[in-house]
Amino acid sequence: MRTEVGTGETHGVRDLRGGAGAIAELRYPAGDLLVVSGLPGGGKSTLMRRAVPAAVHRVDSQDVRERFERLSPALPYAFWRPFVRIAHYAALRRALRSGDSVVVHDCGQWSWVRRWLARDARRRGGGLHLVVLAVDPSTALAGQRARGRGVSARSFARHRRATARLVAALTAGDRPAGTTSAVLLDREAANALRRITFG
Repeated sequence: MRTEVGTGETHGVRDLRGGAGAIAELRYPAGDLLVVSGLPGGGKSTLMRRAVPAAVHRVDSQDVRERFERLSPALPYAFWRPFVRIAHYAALRRALRSGDSVVVHDCGQWSWVRRWLARDARRRGGGLHLVVLAVDPSTALAGQRARGRGVSARSFARHRRATARLVAALTAGDRPAGTTSAVLLDREAANALRRITFG
């Protein structure tokens, strides 16, 4: 196990899939932003809860969804979805205004979120980094079943297309505009990663 250091000078994509290296820690400069992206059910929330210290702002739409669902478990998620999105982006805005490091859950479907984060990173003179959990769709679907919640087939298909485009671009060494660094993880590499730290 070794430590991967992400700095403002790091440009490129680190592909840790297929046993390319077991990294215990990803470290980024203080004040930088990190997006954790991938398919629904792919393990983003699990990774963030395990690896991101409590002192770092962690903005996860899954946390918001669970809070709303506890209010009235009988109502379907389709009812809560607009409120979850509003609350999630409001929480993200508050976290960004703090000027501190922020780790954000993102399914990769909405490129405007990354553009927003890239603008904020430039404004604060820091970097925007990307960690992508590139798990296969069957693994993501199994993850949805294990947590007892899934997305519709239509929504999952949109997520698959968006994630496939992102992974293909990163595999070719083409990072999204505005990002400073990117790391590709499969399930094995994600399980080996124990800490995501800043400073």
